[in-house]
Amino acid sequence: MENLEGIIFQIILHGGNGKSCSMEAIAAAKQGDIVGAREKLQEASDALNEAHHIQTSLIQGEVRGEKTEISLLMVHAQDHLMNAITMKDLAAEFVDLYETIKHSGGVKA
Repeated sequence: MENLEGIIFQIILHGGNGKSCSMEAIAAAKQGDIVGAREKLQEASDALNEAHHIQTSLIQGEVRGEKTEISLLMVHAQDHLMNAITMKDLAAEFVDLYETIKHSGGVKA
């Protein structure tokens, strides 16, 4: 297993990629590209699943008695991942909303 710092940076990397894809999904939906937005949401899910897999392996290691050092960097990674997951959930709602608006002919004042 690589060093803990490298593992933590992988969580940050995949979390950041997931968040970026979520923002790209919103931008695509705003432009009316619902298919592209859904593809970006899938990319976000894939990235976040990878980060979650890494996180889960750390948790399983701790359950086996392999203690993980809790550092500021680890806390940052966890915070980063949770925010990215929240962003993906919100992006999915935005995409649904833009799709509804698109299919209804737009917003009427």
